[in-house]
Amino acid sequence: MSNIQTKKTDVILIGAGIMSATLGSLLKELVPDWNIKVFEKLESAGEESSNEWNNAGTGHAALCELNYTVEKADGSIDISKAIQINEQFQLSMQFWSYLVNSKQIRNPQDFIMPIPHMSMVLGEKNVKFLKKRFDALSNNPLFKGMEYSEDPAKLMEWIPLILKDRPAGEPIAATKIDTGTDVNFGALTRMLFDYLKTKNVDIKYNHSVNKIKRTSDGSWELKVRNGSGNVESHTAQFVFVGGGGGSLHLLQKSGIPEGKHIGGFPVSGLFMVCNKPEVVEQHHAKVYGKAKVGAPPMSVPHLDTRFIDNKKSLLFGPFAGFSPKFLKTGSMFDLITSVKPDNLVTMLSAGAKNMGLTKYLIQQVMLSKEKRVEELREFIPTAKSEDWDLVVAGQRVQVIKDTAAGKGTLQFGTEVISAADGSIAALLGASPGASTAVHVMLEVIEKCFPQHVKEWEPKIKEMIPSYGVSLMQNPELLQEIHASTAGTLGLIQKLPLEVAHK
Repeated sequence: MSNIQTKKTDVILIGAGIMSATLGSLLKELVPDWNIKVFEKLESAGEESSNEWNNAGTGHAALCELNYTVEKADGSIDISKAIQINEQFQLSMQFWSYLVNSKQIRNPQDFIMPIPHMSMVLGEKNVKFLKKRFDALSNNPLFKGMEYSEDPAKLMEWIPLILKDRPAGEPIAATKIDTGTDVNFGALTRMLFDYLKTKNVDIKYNHSVNKIKRTSDGSWELKVRNGSGNVESHTAQFVFVGGGGGSLHLLQKSGIPEGKHIGGFPVSGLFMVCNKPEVVEQHHAKVYGKAKVGAPPMSVPHLDTRFIDNKKSLLFGPFAGFSPKFLKTGSMFDLITSVKPDNLVTMLSAGAKNMGLTKYLIQQVMLSKEKRVEELREFIPTAKSEDWDLVVAGQRVQVIKDTAAGKGTLQFGTEVISAADGSIAALLGASPGASTAVHVMLEVIEKCFPQHVKEWEPKIKEMIPSYGVSLMQNPELLQEIHASTAGTLGLIQKLPLEVAHK
């Protein structure tokens, strides 16, 4: 191995998904002269978790996802998570607008489209919950413009495909807000990497990172197998691991103490897709329902209008499933090889605690197409099996770690794990993931480059005007940002805020 020549660089990004694309784009704006290398084991960018067919494409702003607003024991609704996610999505919208304004992205319609976001529930208890949720959110400036209805005539206007031939008398309610988006994260990822190429970022496809270790001078050395099967050696002062489900194994290889006692639980998914124009044209919204008891939060059923390659289709799902792979293109041994002496107890505790979840996932895998169509008919009573095809979605790996709640607690969310000295960071977890990529990568920058943040702050604020500011507490700034991002990104829609009358 000693005859391999080591190539030095400033920053190495592992994985050519939305996270590395976002971090690379931010760093290139902040420090244009840093050398950045990207290693991706597949043939092109945005092919795994960020790909449009592997990602629901909901611009997650907590406008419709019921799992971000939890009913507390006293019956009140906790909206803190919804506020947090909405504020984080606003950062993404501002950064994308900056990229469009500075001509780094040419046509925003190729990756983002306006689409109403709706929540819909059935049954008396759920209707009560939705009304309380609406009351709690609609007073908040971030959710201004949200409407609520239990009136079948109004709902028929909003969601005709869902209301048509529905049995009468069943309690049903929905909320609707027109400022939602459908985001093609695969397209956005590819646009960002195309731009990074013009900025001399060295992007290596068909390159797998096999080993990662600390060198005596504190930098990181990576052994990378290239497309021809030869091993190359690369070093960098800073490494970001953004390899989706593959990040956990690389984090473990780095040996940093922060990566110990952490495990991963893979969840696979299937969607049903309809491309039949006469069905597709009857629905124009993303409609989220309530998860079944025992289902993981990312298995909330939803019926989505999607725009992929400028073509409109409908997706319904996801049907959860179980596969031991950590990536769609991963290995059947991913789960087993992720169990190490330091996380064994954590993993076993998680297994014991989540027997119900495991059973649910196995039942989901066993569903026949007819059974899936039956679930679809809870949303679309008139659905015909022959109009819908199955699509395998991306793999998601939920983080398992020891928390105050006990050993082996399953985490539903996105998490950054970084070394104490900030020289390496890895991104683990799942939803809201891609939608909050800008917030998450700013967190990486703050954690890993604290010595530069002060000097970079003016540039960050130029790209993201609300950086460091709560939009909820600054309705005028929120109004201004909504108007400018909607204009720049081509989301001409009813704005959620009336201009305050002075």
